[in-house]
Amino acid sequence: MRSFLGNAYFLAALTGLGLWLSFPGGGEIWPLLALALLPLLLAIEGGGLCQAVLCGLVGGLTHFLLLLYWIIIVLGTYGGLAWYFSLPALVLLALYMSFYFSLFAALAQATLKAFPAIASLFLLPALWVGLDWLRSVLFTGFPWMDLGYALYKIPAAIQIADLVGHHGVTFFIVFINTLVFLLLKAWPSGRKALLLLVPACILLGGAGVYSQQRFAEINEQHTAPTTPRQTIGIIQGNIDQSSKWSPSQQAATVQTYLTLTESLMASQPPSLVVWPETALPFYPLTSNHVTPLSKLVEGRDLALLTGAPWYEVLDQKAKKVRFFNSALLLQPDGQFHGKYFKAHLVPFGEYVPLKQFLPFLAPLVEAVGDFSAGTIEQPLTWKDVKAGILICFESVFPDISRQWVKNGANVLINLTNDAWYGKSSAPYHSLAMAVFRAVETRRCLIRSANTGISAFISPTGTIDLQSEIFVPFAAARAVSLTQGETYWVRYGYLFAPGCLVVGLLCGGLALSGIAKK
Repeated sequence: MRSFLGNAYFLAALTGLGLWLSFPGGGEIWPLLALALLPLLLAIEGGGLCQAVLCGLVGGLTHFLLLLYWIIIVLGTYGGLAWYFSLPALVLLALYMSFYFSLFAALAQATLKAFPAIASLFLLPALWVGLDWLRSVLFTGFPWMDLGYALYKIPAAIQIADLVGHHGVTFFIVFINTLVFLLLKAWPSGRKALLLLVPACILLGGAGVYSQQRFAEINEQHTAPTTPRQTIGIIQGNIDQSSKWSPSQQAATVQTYLTLTESLMASQPPSLVVWPETALPFYPLTSNHVTPLSKLVEGRDLALLTGAPWYEVLDQKAKKVRFFNSALLLQPDGQFHGKYFKAHLVPFGEYVPLKQFLPFLAPLVEAVGDFSAGTIEQPLTWKDVKAGILICFESVFPDISRQWVKNGANVLINLTNDAWYGKSSAPYHSLAMAVFRAVETRRCLIRSANTGISAFISPTGTIDLQSEIFVPFAAARAVSLTQGETYWVRYGYLFAPGCLVVGLLCGGLALSGIAKK
């Protein structure tokens, strides 16, 4: 089979290419997901451990260099780093991400050799999902575009996320790839193939039936006349990132948002308006530009939720001050009655780890300050809205949404500034990941982005309305406010770490057993 299909490293590269083609930016040919891992599995089948590791590296590098190219835009165009810093940074990040591909390839090869096919059918997906979860927690985590996210436009196929999260969707994708690979190996033995097909059909069929039924059920609940609703508006200012923080542009920035909000009040008056992350490019405590905001809400049954930098003085004499990336809730009396300080900061974006040892990276945070992390406490409340806030990168981490729902949030609101990504695929990646936060928690998710993509996402993961990128945008929708906790919120979030334990344990046992031979 190897001689027919060609070089192992070429096959591994095909896996990386196939995965990229499945994702936003690569063509979104999502059916490729069913076969994208097959070349890698074929590549590691007959070789040694070293070859498996290298094949994983080749497949991972191919995938992540194509997927994460926008890092150069973030670091170079907006971070102020020369290409000889930003390009190596991309390569280093891709290498780090590829490490997980290599580890999977090594342990998968050992598992396939040591365990029966029926066991491997479940162990390989568990191993992949476990490593995805590990990547989401190590070194503050970078769980960017796991495989399941590529199905964000197919809501009827992703409803199992309310049981086992987006990791469960990834599990089924790897499961299908593994099934095809094992069937090719079992051919033409009908008995071996049947032993694989029967449990696979039961599992896949059950997941399909559940997903279809839940989609219809949740959609009916979402649209039911008895479901509590609140009209929420989104404003997308489309403010140029290169001049956003210039003091001379602050008044014009505020006026842009005010004008767009007034246009919305005239056509679709909401009771809550959402502006993006750092829509106010100044500190509200010391700026006169807050006055027009107070006038906007005064005398109206209207509240404004906006992103802004914030600071707290710890010791005035010692000049100790903490800075935060915040979401502020301005109510009709002109006062901020709710604040949330971003809890999960972006390393090398909102703060520089070991900054004293990496001074050349300082330009990345000079534009917005070096922030401190906040904590997730009570939702920001206005009328019946209890909003769990996700600021920018926080929408990538499922557990943050889960914590908000555990604390009583009945809607999720994502404030972000994706201007950093330029006109790349990254804003579409961010939207795709946000879709799964809605399904996992069964909450509407409202996304307000400076340059897009802003969107209204229903609890089924359906994108009811979305903006284009790099255009002004204003829209309002009656958003359902839902209660209760999904199985994923209560217990299902443990599925991925459980997969890590099973996958590493069995893979390690298999590898050590082979090493003894």
